[in-house]
Formats: sequence, C-alpha cells, structure tokens
Amino acid sequence: MILTHEIRPNIDDGIDRKVLARLRKRFLAINQGRLERAMEALSTRQQLVLRLLPLLLDVNHPLLPGYVSATTPAGLSSFVPSDELLAEAQRLTRSFTYKARRGEQDLPIHGLFLMGSLGTLAQAEQSDLDLWVCHADELPAEQVAELRRKCDLLEQWAATQGAEVHCFLVEPRGFVSGARNAQLTSDDCGTSQHYLLLDEFYRTAIWLGGRTPLWWLVPDYEEGRYREYVDTLLSKRFIRADEVIDLGSLAHIPPGEFIGSGMWQLFKGMSSPYKSVLKLLLSEVYASEFPRVGCLALRFKAEVYAGRLELDELDPYILLYRRLEEHLAARGESERLELVRRCLYLKVGKKLSRAPRQGRKSWQRLLMERMTDAWGWDSRVLGLLDARSQWKVRQVSLERRALVNELTYSYRFLSQFARQQQAGSGIAPRDLGVLGRRLYAAFERKAGKVEFINPGIAPDLAEDLLTLARLPATEAGGQASWALFGGSVANADLGNYAPIKRARELLELLAWSHRNGVIDGSTRVTLQPGDSDLTDYELSNLLSSLQQAVPMPLEEVEENALLRPSVPSSVLILVNVGLDPLRQHSQANLHMTTARTDSLGYSGVRDNLVLTLDQVSLNSWNELLVNRYAGPSALLDCLRDFLNGLSADAAPPRLLVRCFCRNRAAAIAQRVEDLFRDAYAQLAGGRGGRYLLQIRQHYHLLRLTPGKVSHQRLADLPALLEHLGEAQPAFSPLHLDRHALEGLDLSLILPLGRPGSLQVFYRMDEGQADLYVLDERNSLWMRRQACDDEQTLLLPLQRFLQAMLYRRSAQLPLGDAQAAAGPEIHYYELLPAGRGRAQKVERRSAPQSALARPHYNVQAILEPGEGSRPRTTLYCNHREFSELEYGTGLFQAVARHILAQRAGQGRYPCYITDLDLSAITAENALQSIHYLRYKQRLESALNAALEQA
Repeated sequence: MILTHEIRPNIDDGIDRKVLARLRKRFLAINQGRLERAMEALSTRQQLVLRLLPLLLDVNHPLLPGYVSATTPAGLSSFVPSDELLAEAQRLTRSFTYKARRGEQDLPIHGLFLMGSLGTLAQAEQSDLDLWVCHADELPAEQVAELRRKCDLLEQWAATQGAEVHCFLVEPRGFVSGARNAQLTSDDCGTSQHYLLLDEFYRTAIWLGGRTPLWWLVPDYEEGRYREYVDTLLSKRFIRADEVIDLGSLAHIPPGEFIGSGMWQLFKGMSSPYKSVLKLLLSEVYASEFPRVGCLALRFKAEVYAGRLELDELDPYILLYRRLEEHLAARGESERLELVRRCLYLKVGKKLSRAPRQGRKSWQRLLMERMTDAWGWDSRVLGLLDARSQWKVRQVSLERRALVNELTYSYRFLSQFARQQQAGSGIAPRDLGVLGRRLYAAFERKAGKVEFINPGIAPDLAEDLLTLARLPATEAGGQASWALFGGSVANADLGNYAPIKRARELLELLAWSHRNGVIDGSTRVTLQPGDSDLTDYELSNLLSSLQQAVPMPLEEVEENALLRPSVPSSVLILVNVGLDPLRQHSQANLHMTTARTDSLGYSGVRDNLVLTLDQVSLNSWNELLVNRYAGPSALLDCLRDFLNGLSADAAPPRLLVRCFCRNRAAAIAQRVEDLFRDAYAQLAGGRGGRYLLQIRQHYHLLRLTPGKVSHQRLADLPALLEHLGEAQPAFSPLHLDRHALEGLDLSLILPLGRPGSLQVFYRMDEGQADLYVLDERNSLWMRRQACDDEQTLLLPLQRFLQAMLYRRSAQLPLGDAQAAAGPEIHYYELLPAGRGRAQKVERRSAPQSALARPHYNVQAILEPGEGSRPRTTLYCNHREFSELEYGTGLFQAVARHILAQRAGQGRYPCYITDLDLSAITAENALQSIHYLRYKQRLESALNAALEQA
C-alpha cells in the first residue's frame, strides 16, 4: 500500500499554501494513475481521441474535428499542449499551427472531466466516454448553442474512430443551484439525482484539463461548513479563483434523492439486475444512515488526506464494494453479500477461469484475483459465473430467486423510507405505486400467470433439443402431467430423468417455454404424447400460434398503462388441445356425413365438439396468463371470463381462436370465434341484456352486464321457456346465437323485443293457434289454444290487455300523459300458417270489436290470503262470486252461472276480461307478465270447471 503522511489542515489555525499544493498534487497523482489505466484499456484510435479532446476544445481550426465557426467558444483554462500532442494534431491536418495565448485571459471552457467507469475496475471495451465540459457561467445562450454544436461534431468524429463520446455542458454556478437542462451521464435519471450524481462525479471523475475541483481542497471533516471554508480560502488568497472550479459540496443529501435513485435503479434492475443491484444497495445504505450520510466521495477524500493512495483501494468500485460489505456483514446478511460479489464480478467481466487472451494479466484481472481469493471462491464458482452466457433454465431459476428477492426487498425498504420521510422526500406516492406495479407485473406469482425467469440473467435460454412428454398418474397419488426434458429421451427412460419443467396442462408448459425463450425457432422437440391425442402437427401449430399471439421480445410497458388496472391486450384461445372430439369415429376409421354441422350441436345426436379451451392472455402490464376450461360449461365459462376481463375504457384485445385437432378443426375454431365476437359486439354496443346459446340439447343464458357477465344453464326447452317467462327488473333485450332455437318459432320472435311495448305474436294451425306475448320488459308469455279465426283468438286478449293498461295508468299522476298512455300493443302474424317452420313475421292491425260478438265480462280481484295463496273474487257481469261464500267450489259455481247465461249452454272457453292485483303487489312493481300469468291460471281453473259442469 502506498502510504504517505496524513494532511489534516485546520483553517482556524491558518493554512499553508504548500499544504494545499501537496493536496492538489495527491489528487492529480491519483488522477494520472486512473488516466493511464483508462488509456491502457483503449484501442490506439480511442487513445488518440482521448488525448486530442482537450486540444480540440481549446482551439478552432477549420480542418480539425469539431469546427463550427471562428466565433465558437474555445479555449481551455490553464491548458498548454505538449509537443507530442501538437504533432498528433498536425497529423490530422498539416496546416494546423498552435498559437499560444499571451497574458491572463478568462477563457470560456473552465474544465474537462471524464466521468463513469473509465479508468475503473469496471471499464470494458464497450465503455463510453462521458465528458463534462464545464464552461463559463456568463456565456451567452447563442454561444452555448455554438459550443453544443461543436461538441456534437466532436462526438461524430469520435464515433468514426471507434469511440463513443457523450459531451455534457455544465455551467458550474447553475449546477450548484440545481439548475441543469440535460442528463449529465448516459446513465443519469434526471435532475432529482443532483447530490448523488455529484457524489459519483467526485469519486469517479478523471480530470483532463482546465481548472481543478475546489472540493479537493476542503477536508471531509469540514464538509459541513463547506461554503465558509471555501470563502476563507478565496478571500484570503490561499488559492486563486481562476485555478479552481466549484461544483458544490456533499454536506447534506435530501432523502428524496435516495428514493429517486433507488426507484431508477429498481426500474433498470427489472431488465438488467446485475448492473443495478450495486447502486440500488448503495442507495439503501445511504438511506439507512440518514441524516448522517457518509457518502463514498467523502470516504475517497478522507483516504487521500490520510495518505492512503493505493490506486486499487481507491478504485470507485472497490470503494463501493467495501462499503456494501461493511453494511451487509454488520447485519449478518451473507446471502446478499454473496449476490453483491457476483454482481461485482460480472460487472468487471474478467473471466478468471480462463487464461487471458493476450498472455499478460491486466491490473483489473490481478485485482479481481486477489478479491476472489479473499472471498474463498474456487475454480468451480469461477467457471460457473464465466459460463453465464451458456446458463440454461435450472441455473437461471436459482439466480432469479436471489435477484428478485433483492429487488423486492429494496422496493419495500424504499417504500417504508418514503413514508417516514414523506414531508421532505419530494417523491410522489404515484411514482412509487407505478414502480410497485412494475415489480408486481414482472415478478409476482399468481394463479395462471406464466413466470418469467430470465430478467437479464443469461443471454439465451433456448435449447437445441427437447422432449415433451405426457406423464401418467403415479401410484403414490401424483397427478398426470406434461413435462419438458433436455435432449431426446425415450418413453421408457422418462422416469430416470428430472424434467426441466413440469405442468398440469400442456399450454401452461408451452407458454412458459415461449415466454422464457426455452423453445425458439431452432429448437427440435421430440414428442411422447402418452394417452393424449397430441400430434407433431398440432404441437408445431400450437407453438406457431403462441409466437403469433405473443411475439417476443415484449415491448416495454408504458407508465400510463400502469396507472390503470391491467386489461387484456392479446388473447389466444386454443380449442381441444391434445383431444379428438370424434375420437370414437377416428378409431373406427369412420367418417360422418350430416346436414347438422354446427360444432355445438353436431349431427343428429347434437354432439358438442368443443371439449376444452385453453386461453392465453397477454395483458397491458405484460403479464402472460394461461387458463384452461373443461367440462360441460367450459365454453360458457371461458366466454364469461373473456367478457368480464374487458374494459369500457380500453380497446378490445386482439383475439385469435385456433384449433388443430384431428376432426373439423377449422369449423370448430370459426364457430368459437364467431360466438366470442358476436357476444362481444352485443356487450360493446351498449345493448347488454341476455345472450342465448344452445349447446347440445341444453340452453345457456348469458347476462351481459359490463364487468359482471354471468351465465345460467337451462336443462331443456321447457326450462328455458319457464325462465323466459320470469319477471325482469327492467327491459332486458334477448340476443340469440346464430344457431340457437333452430326450427322453432321463438327464433323469429325473441330477437324482436322492444322496450315499452306489448307485442302479440300468433300463428294459426287448423283450429289451433300458438299465441305469444313479449311484454314491456321482454318477458315471454305463451300458450296454445283452440280457435276458429284470428278475431276469436285475439279479441279476448286485446280486451284484457286494454283493461290492464287502463287499470295501471289510473294509478299514475293525471298530468303524466305519456306514462298514462302506457305501453303500445302491436300484433304480428307468423307465416306460413300451419305446421312446419315459420319463415317470417308480418305486422298486423289490432283486432276490431264487432257488434255481432258481444262479450261477457268476467273480472277477477285477488287479495292476500292465508300463506302464499291469494283469495279470489270473481264478478260475472257485476255479480259477485267469492271464496267467502263458495269456498273451494268457487269456480264450479261461476261455471254453472256462465253456462246458465249461454244459449244452449255451449261449452266454449271463457276468458278473464279484467284483473286487479293491487292488493297483493304494488302497481309500480307489476309488469304485464304478472297479469298474464294470473289470467292463464284463472282461465285454466274456470274452463276446467266449465268442462265438468
């Protein structure tokens, strides 16, 4: 170790200028050592760029790189080029002659500094050159623009020499006050990182020319009164103002900077964790020490003052590692310390398990050998880390656990620190919330979510050869599953190998392989299908469908998407994966021919060919989810979940439906896709209501309410009719699937429901008629009855409906003319008449009452009775018949009375002409279906009594 005597100035006792000169000399010696190390790792042309940059910013010459105009700011304070440097410039252009400036001049460029990894342990071939160009504070805006243009041209020239240079203009006075217009490194997250950026600058910057940092001359123990100390140095002329550049002190770092820096590193760490863990943990260390933060730059300065000038120990990355090691060792967190060591080793990138390419060991390699020896790493550990580019699933999964644990721990620490420092952090809870959602989306496990195991750990997880196998259930109770094995494994040998990944369902395994790049376009997969119907053809198409639906790599999630709940962006539905819906026919080598080709009711036995559905969804947070649906309600469950996952505020997801099974694959896929699109069109159109689907002999009714779609299974047609006849809380349109109720009159009637109207449909059939009513809320009433003609069929119903509407309107305010008018009554005939399938519906006029057909008034009044049975009172042409008088013989008494009034005592049907339900149900809770139901019950009882009288 290089050790010289400690310098410990005390400004209160007076300072010797020679002491300040020795301090400056120490820092310049360290600077020179770092510069030489930086040069050592650069190519010859890159070295030329680095040497010439100070000269090119000191002069304006039309034939030298970076020339804009003769008036462009140029001139670097205290810069005197060497003869060797001038000779190199003349090799670029022979006409260049350097003219030395005479006398003291206030030149526009005060200092040049390289910042970042150059000259450090972590310098690599691809390291860029972040150059701070510190210019005069009073430089006019137009001259700053000229200087910016000159820097842009220098960057372009450097690129032609193989050097990536980024020039950042810095106005020292504005920088100290926190004002800056640009990022100051290519890894800078913005103005919220002022002090932490300054911390990094002071411990990593390499001075190339101009004034030296004033900060060098202020002891670390005087940082708390930095401004007073500096003012004394300048006012008492211990130093000259034109010799130094003042970028400020590190006496106090606001807590918001630790949070902001941690958030930035967390954000980067989700894709490149090794690069971020070191800085992320440093933010944690600083925050844990707040408010007395001993930042690394102050430790670096203290070491210089103490005379410990060993370049290796003053290396910024060694200083960083030592600080993290102290923190974690004190806390007993050995696993986190091991992770830090791996991150440092991989950041440095010197593969110690292999001989150096040039035969000579670099200073970085020698230093890392000493470090790894001290850590107790053997050749096995080094070989494993050096082979990171070849890491596959098993090793990546192990490493992911450590990295994800670190990222999530840091997020929780930052969140807690932000709450504690809420008053002074300046960090919006919204920003922390967005970051939390990024972490959740990237790493949190949940049901159905495909785990992403490779957040920048290994470059390529693709396998050349894999075996996909269906494993049977075990005698010990293990369930049947799908498994992925490395290499080609025979079926008989599967039990002798550990799978790379096992899953209950095939699509879960394939989606995981696709998301993590385990299977790509070059992977050959050997299939062992077991008891499934999966074929190589189907497997190939399944993988192609995944690639089409979820192209990799995924685009980065925008912040706006994280401000809202996640919604599906792409949905792939795969039908009958590994299943043949007509397996019994395939095994018998039979081919069915049938006119009934609907995939949900195929052939005469109405087979449902949709047996299973696997839904693969990519949402707006880049989460990939897989759900499987099987069983009698698989299709409806999948459709329900698909519709419930949609958002009214977001565009619908891209929908792909595919099927590759052995029989009728294209027709099955098209049928399912049509169903999903039809149901979505109804929901998205704002029409809502109900959607009726028929599968085999069963009916399924979906209730289309945004975000709350549900479905109900109805065993057969009578159950459906009973359900359609139930009261509705409001008008509920009914949409029919294109194959629902085929051959039935209802397929023409049900879609015609209109709110606020009563619609009467009828169909004549040789002395019989089918009568249907859709009421104002789209509830269905129907009956089949004998009739001679349309008038006989419709007049009794018309009289009843008009009386019902009159009675209901009488309960409304008199001034409410529109409400008092009540629902309109419309009549329609189904054609053609007779048996067979109706083809069309035609509007008809309301029936006209004829004088030749006087009617007999039968009014019914229902009142609450004992239990759930109401009491009935009937009035026949105003004569009262009540249960109080006749008891259970009420209808027989009324039947005898009616027959006595008829000529010849004819036994044709009797109809209820008016009905009052106000005593048993409030009028505003009633709808027409209630009246029609009670009417039908009363008429059935009365006409049965007529037959028996």
